[in-house]
Amino acid sequence: MKGRLIAFEGGEGAGKSTQARLLAEWIAGQGRSVLATREPGGTPGAEAIRNLLLDPPDTQGWTTQAEALLFAAARAEHVARAIRPALERGSWVICDRFIASSQAYQGGAGGLGDEAIRSLHAIGSGGLLPDLTVLLEVSEAHRTERLAQRDQGNTDAIGSRSAAYHRKVAEHFRKLAQANSECFAIVDANGSPDSVQDAVRSLVLPYLEAQRT
Repeated sequence: MKGRLIAFEGGEGAGKSTQARLLAEWIAGQGRSVLATREPGGTPGAEAIRNLLLDPPDTQGWTTQAEALLFAAARAEHVARAIRPALERGSWVICDRFIASSQAYQGGAGGLGDEAIRSLHAIGSGGLLPDLTVLLEVSEAHRTERLAQRDQGNTDAIGSRSAAYHRKVAEHFRKLAQANSECFAIVDANGSPDSVQDAVRSLVLPYLEAQRT
């Protein structure tokens, strides 16, 4: 039985980690093997790169080009050592961020463009794409409130960027979803975690039912 790759995308404070965890628990409850993972990260090597990305060695941070290369390297390690083996075992992989985050952050807000990001992904990860990408969208007010609760004033190098930068990220996510509607779904994530999860499960249910036939 072929595994499925479901990715959660969205800006800071959209609730991706919570929704990914809830979905992984639900799918496991349906009798499926599940790998819940995140990007950057998911393997020891990719987690080491995550630390470099979110806490750069100096105050200048990384150039956009270096940042894109580091994300691509972390993803290559993650795909080769965790995601592909899980899919080949028939497991479901629920991932907090994937290629669309690189497209939105470094490609869109960072100005590198989609073609450059896709080229790096083709080289590093064989162009692997999710079966379904769930884009969680929240209002700026909700985002600000959630980040204040989550970070308690301690944000990382990417989360601390300007509101204008994060608006560009959100705009590019929506463009990606609209251009790839066959494998993207947009979910209003302003509600309670349970109500958002209900919407997510309704999107994933057809993939589960397809495996039963």
